[in-house]
Amino acid sequence: MLAHGKVRVIRRFPRKAFPESRRKAYYLRSIHEHLPPEVKRELTQVGWTKGLELAKLARAKEGHDFDCATWLHKARALPKEEFAREVEKELTGKDSEQWEIIYFKLYKSQVPIVEHAIETAGLMLGSDKARGYCLEMICADFLAGASLDGTRPEVLLNTLSTFFRFLPGEQQQAFTAMLNTGAR
Repeated sequence: MLAHGKVRVIRRFPRKAFPESRRKAYYLRSIHEHLPPEVKRELTQVGWTKGLELAKLARAKEGHDFDCATWLHKARALPKEEFAREVEKELTGKDSEQWEIIYFKLYKSQVPIVEHAIETAGLMLGSDKARGYCLEMICADFLAGASLDGTRPEVLLNTLSTFFRFLPGEQQQAFTAMLNTGAR
């Protein structure tokens, strides 16, 4: 166990060594603690951002089954965002969709309305859904309503099928039965 004075020195070190970013110091410490020596020697070629992704893999594998040569090759060959997607795919088993940050201005009076709409969509869709996904569903709902005039029925069909997937199994069956009885 560390003495109290040593703990303070350890906590102060990141601020002194990296005054511009304490977070970077913690990232570098994570890289140092989790990567094998053969990968650490190559970090100057791949950069510390990709090194952090490699450290995530090494930590998840706990030293077992971490094919550092293959992952180091991928780190050298792939752009940063694509490499991060590959690491996420390896860790979660799911291929993540590419993303983009969109900026737009809201007036202060608009913020509560937008926040409330996203929060409500999150409650309806499930609290585990990302805010961007909730905003997408709000927009899809709007487009479905806007296309009720019949000019773009494919938009309405796409929206309905998206919402249908969120229904629990028994409600999907009830909805399908309702459609079948109404279609006759």
